[in-house]
Amino acid sequence: MRPGGQPNFKQLMQLQQQLAAAQAELAAAEVTGTAGGGLVTVTASGSGEVKAVRIDPTAVDPDDVDTLEDLVLAAVHNATEAARALAEEKMGPLTGALGLPGM
Repeated sequence: MRPGGQPNFKQLMQLQQQLAAAQAELAAAEVTGTAGGGLVTVTASGSGEVKAVRIDPTAVDPDDVDTLEDLVLAAVHNATEAARALAEEKMGPLTGALGLPGM
């Protein structure tokens, strides 16, 4: 950085390239979330987009749909939290270099 805390243009361009690379890496990465001891598994991209939901047939009880809904919701939350943690790991150092708060 230059005196006075202002980054120079070259540093900004390098950070921009690093951010773009980290974003591409996140989009290509996959994380999983599970619930019910693996009865429900959700696969999401590193950027948080849900890609797949797998439900073990033994989790399907027509008389207890509420539990299945809760398991799916818990697995989605688990996967999105994993995606958030991955994004923080990849982007945190870069956004910190720009003086931006973490993701």
